Amino acid sequence: MTGSHVLALVVAHPDDDAYGLAGTVALHEHDPGFRFVLVHATDGGAGQIDPSYPPVNEPLGRIRRRETDAAWMAHGRPPDRHEWLDYDDGAVAAVPFGELEERIGGILAQERPDVVATFGPDGLTGHPDHIAVGAATDAAFGRLKADGGPGLQRLLHGGVCRSTWDRWNRSRIRHGLQPWIEGRVYDVHPIPDEQIGIEVNVGSVAHRVVAGLMEHRTQRHVVSPGVPPDVDEDVRWGRTVGSEMLAIAWPPRQPGGAVLSDVFEGLD
Repeated sequence: MTGSHVLALVVAHPDDDAYGLAGTVALHEHDPGFRFVLVHATDGGAGQIDPSYPPVNEPLGRIRRRETDAAWMAHGRPPDRHEWLDYDDGAVAAVPFGELEERIGGILAQERPDVVATFGPDGLTGHPDHIAVGAATDAAFGRLKADGGPGLQRLLHGGVCRSTWDRWNRSRIRHGLQPWIEGRVYDVHPIPDEQIGIEVNVGSVAHRVVAGLMEHRTQRHVVSPGVPPDVDEDVRWGRTVGSEMLAIAWPPRQPGGAVLSDVFEGLD
């Protein structure tokens, strides 16, 4: 399937998709030909549960799948296609690389998206599942790009530039949280400001991004750490998610090139 505004997002866990592109999806929801494809490698069943969440009597992965569906319903623009690859949480890096690339590539081959987004080489947080998914997506994109078919015009990596990372870290300290340590697994990793090739102003739809984030209730300790439920999270998160930053992995970006304002900007 082809189209002028087809976007594929390939991530590891539920709630990975709640950041980074949800605002872009909202901005483009009414574009002719817009199609949103979402791929999850795992349902996050081995994750921790927020201490304030009620006791559970079913597998966490099942709950997190429901939370993901609820999040996109709250956001208001669910994916047109959503695939779960059903790998075990925490074990995606152990999947044979060729298998992972083939499964992701099979979906991309069917959809031929114009823009593909995934994790960069550091997985954003150094999580092995993230790194494996990002590398396999990059490889699948490169292989399909070489066949000369339609789509696959741009490959993006989610990222947080250092200046924003520094600002967020100062905020964490003010809220009594431990600051992130660069390079530590599970902490957000920064990338140089000059590597950001796209910065999308999604302030007008930030409330929809927040609505989706807040549905990941088992992960409140990750989504909104240290903030009690009675605090006005919409206001705080609305500021945080008002901008989406992405590095352009393909085509190669010229040093000092202009920062684009939309993931589809400049494409055919």
